This record gives sequence, structure tokens and C-alpha cells, in this order.
Amino acid sequence: MSIYLDHAATSPLRREAFDAMLPLLTTDFGNPSSPHAAGRRARAALDEARERMAGALNAEPREIVFTSGGTEAINLALKGAAWAGKARGNRILTSSVEHHAVLHSLRHLERFGFEVVVLPVDRYGRVEPEAVDAAINDRTILVSLLLANNEVGTLQPLPEIVRRVRAHRDVLLHVDAVAAAPYVALDVRALDVDLLSLAAHKFEGPKGTGALYIRHGSILLPQQHGGSQERYRRAGTEDVAGAVGMAVAYELACAERSETVPRLARLRDRLRDAVISVPGVELTGHPRRRLPSLLSVICRDTDGDAVVNALDLEGVYASTGSACTTGSTEPSHVLAALGYPEEEARGALRLSVGRTNTDDEVDHAAVLIRQTLPRMRTASVVVAADPLGEQVGA
Repeated sequence: MSIYLDHAATSPLRREAFDAMLPLLTTDFGNPSSPHAAGRRARAALDEARERMAGALNAEPREIVFTSGGTEAINLALKGAAWAGKARGNRILTSSVEHHAVLHSLRHLERFGFEVVVLPVDRYGRVEPEAVDAAINDRTILVSLLLANNEVGTLQPLPEIVRRVRAHRDVLLHVDAVAAAPYVALDVRALDVDLLSLAAHKFEGPKGTGALYIRHGSILLPQQHGGSQERYRRAGTEDVAGAVGMAVAYELACAERSETVPRLARLRDRLRDAVISVPGVELTGHPRRRLPSLLSVICRDTDGDAVVNALDLEGVYASTGSACTTGSTEPSHVLAALGYPEEEARGALRLSVGRTNTDDEVDHAAVLIRQTLPRMRTASVVVAADPLGEQVGA
């Protein structure tokens, strides 16, 4: 029995999205820029997908740009806004717990004279709205913050942050909503944001497809050049099937949210109660203002990678944090920002449930995790014999 508890990394493509995509991968495969009938059918499908995404976000179709995923959407938002605003200023604000797509993009911009201010967070991973306000000056052109953290699940106090940013004229606000999209209602008018990035595979859409909302009137310099696609904002032949699958999946996620969110929160809490009953396990992230699907903990005196491998052998698929940092020898920058020392951060475990998980799966996984963690702690402190037969502490 395999139990998938890594929906924060990616989710399965839901059947309705696959069925909508299939004709566009087989019979209706035309290039949407071609003038003939096959191209016009592809164009119609792409336009409909854009309208559906716009409707679900309370945006205008012209404000939606399809991309190859969340990372490209973030790169376009940050680099496009930075270069477009360079004549007005060079200061950009972000936080210490952002996704690497944000942090690395801004590090790149620093090489070209942009000033990046990385705001600290509290023990739960939340940015103080007052800190945002205090850091904005007359050279500030952009603020980029995530809505929900992808590692610990903490939700930012976005309405108050938006209010502070809006008090300053000409400062654009980008929100990384990739982790939040399946679980938090995203009305771009109500949120009052200028840029918002999404990735389809986080809400059971296809991998390799994303979208960037760009408020009409906001100016971005394109980061990919070529043809006139996406109103000259993102060159390249559009992935029509991906856009269609994304729109279908997101509409369904929105329609089902009122039922899905309470059920996922219940499953997450059952996992939480089981896991934190193990001595030495501590919840990370905000205890209440967090994603309903995500449980993140520190398992002291364990190695998170070893725990994940042990669970894998038991058929439970989990992670230590962001899938984008897999293979890195460095502990989580998010946990470091929350104040956890390196030796504790290395014991991170992230469990994330999704629509397809069942009560029986979660209950069975809880038993296996509760059995595995004490065993891994014992393994981490075992006393081993050296080649000369002397006992040394591991």
C-alpha cells in the first residue's frame, strides 16, 4: 500500500483535466498562431482557457499570461517589473522565507544594481506589516511576498501588508500564490495585488504550466523574446493543452474548496496529533494561520532525509521540505529564518495531504510514522565500534 503525503510538492493530474487536454494533444493539435482551421480551433481553446482562469480569479482575460510554470511566472513578474521600473528606483522588498524562485531571481537582479531588502519573519514565518511599511522608501519599486509558505504552511497577513504597500504610490506588489492556490480564495480585485503567480500542478493540473496575473496598466518588460504570443509579454508557441488543463483543474479546485478545505484540515490534524505525540517532535509554522493541507514538524535527534527514506520503504511518501531543494546539503533557509539551529533544521519532516487521500490512508500512515520516528532517533545516536574495536559516540 502506497500513501502519497507530498501534495505540497506536486499533485496528481485529475481526470477531468486530462480528458480536456487529450484532444489538444492528439486531434486538435494546431498551433494557435496559425490562420487555418486547425490553428483557429487551438486559438479558441486557448482563449477559452484564458477566460476561465480570469473568471476564477476575478480578472480580465487580457490580464492572464500563461507560462511554463510557477518559476517562470515569478521570474517574469520580478525581472519584468524591476527592469520596467528601473528609471523610478531600484529598491525591492521581499522576505527571508520566500521560494528560491523569488530569492534567486532577486539575487540575480542585485548583480545589475538593484537593491534587495530581505525582511525578517517571526518564529512562525510571518512578516510584520509594519516592517514592510518602514522599509519602503522613495526608491522602492516592488514588493514580493508569498501568500502561504510552501515548507511550513504559514499564511501571511496579506490584507494588512497590502494596505501598507498601497499607502505608497507606484510600488508594485507581487504575490506568490503557488502554494496557496488550491486552498485560499484568490480574488485579485479583493486582494488588490498587481502581480500574482500560479502553478497548475499544485492544484491537480499539468506540470509545466503556470500563469501570471498582471493587473491592466502594470508595465513589465518581457523576459522571453520571439513572437507576439501572450500580447508580446511571453514569446513562444503556447502550450494549449496545458492551459486548458490548468483552467479545468483550477475551476474545479475553486468549486470544491468549501468541502475540500475542512476535510483536508481534519486529515492534517489527525496526522498532527499522531506525530506530535512522539517525544521530541515540534510543530513548525503558525499553529492556526496555516494551509489546511500541510503539516511541518521538527523531529529532534533525527536526520530528515533518513526519516523520509525510512518512510519510503514503508510506502509512505513524504518530504523534508521544498522539492526544489532536494539534493541540497544545506538545511532549509525557511527554518533558519524561523530561528531553528542547523542541527534541529536537519530533522525537518513535511507531510501534505490532498483531495485524493482517504481517512484510512492517513490513519495507516500515522501509525507508521509514529513507529518510525523513535526508531530513527535511536539510529541517530547509536554507539558504533571503530576499526580498533573502541567504542565511539556517533
